[in-house]
Amino acid sequence: MSHLLSTPDPIALARRLIQAPSVTPADAGALDVLEAALTALGFVCTRYPFGEVDNLYARLGTAAPVFCFAGHTDVVPPGAEAAWSHAPFAADIAQDMLWGRGAADMKGAIAAMVAAVGAYIAQHGAPNGSIAFLITGDEEGPAINGTKKLLEAVHARGERLDHCLVGEPTNPAHIGDTIKVGRRGSLNGVITVTGRQGHVAYPDKAENPIPPLLALLGRLTARRLDDGAPHFQPSNLEVTSIDVGNAPHNVIPAAAQAKFNIRFNIAHTGDDLKRWIEDEAAGVAAGFNGQIKLDLTVTGEAFLTENPAFTDLLKSAVIEVTGKAPALTTGGGTSDARFIKDYCPVAEFGLVGATMHQIDERVPVADITLLTAIYTRILERYFEAFA
Repeated sequence: MSHLLSTPDPIALARRLIQAPSVTPADAGALDVLEAALTALGFVCTRYPFGEVDNLYARLGTAAPVFCFAGHTDVVPPGAEAAWSHAPFAADIAQDMLWGRGAADMKGAIAAMVAAVGAYIAQHGAPNGSIAFLITGDEEGPAINGTKKLLEAVHARGERLDHCLVGEPTNPAHIGDTIKVGRRGSLNGVITVTGRQGHVAYPDKAENPIPPLLALLGRLTARRLDDGAPHFQPSNLEVTSIDVGNAPHNVIPAAAQAKFNIRFNIAHTGDDLKRWIEDEAAGVAAGFNGQIKLDLTVTGEAFLTENPAFTDLLKSAVIEVTGKAPALTTGGGTSDARFIKDYCPVAEFGLVGATMHQIDERVPVADITLLTAIYTRILERYFEAFA
């Protein structure tokens, strides 16, 4: 590998990525832009389309250890485009900011990853090991045809990852605030209670579904799930919808439905929570002449990356570049790290996420440059420590 390869400009690359309007599941050329940049650095790139979604796996080198950068090029819809100060896919630079959908989440970080690899090669030549990119187009969507299937496919092909860094926007206010070393699990629940419609003046001829629904919700919300766990905040159950759809005042409805979500820490598993909810539903159903149906889906299990050699390396690299000691946390929503953790130790570090998914999503240009320097230092430390 020649040391004379030109280092990609992370700002220019981020702009080209943003200019591809890759709203899930559309790719709109975003992966073409990324593949071209990686190919120029010597990566072997392979596309993995699943359904409507395109995905990319790229690798530089053939030896272990394999350090993997992971992320996504798909973005959420821009919303009302007229409300943006700068067009959401123009990738304008103004007030020292890069504006556009995906600037923070997470095309800016992907550009920094590519530029960091270029900077590493320019300074050190080919790594004594391998660098991989695992990039999906289905993180912001249902996450069915993205990272999970991509990992299964490359693993079946014989690829093995030793460590992975996901470029999600982990920092709340400043670059260097936070490294995420795990994620809470998530359980979505739908309760449908079916009774018998009737006139409110003749309740003996009907079966009202609303009281048992409220009773079950009361049981679920009354429980304090836990007081937190190391690196985790307490688990929480939030009722997000109660729907009856009953307009008249004098009709007992036939059915009622509620939705809820549980964000849980490593004190629980999805199966344990399911069993608890099923037991509570059975207790309520015992006194009800109707039906209580549950639809419970665990979209991700809670996990904690307990690999201090890796997480301390990441933390040290951030301190060396920024002078700040990042907190090791697990807060926020789910990410594709929930799939990667089944294959190798994984952590997350990226840009400031203050404007992600918002109108006028933007990041300081200087932050992309700073993140590039951090990723470069991580690569240096990684191949010094693990190769």
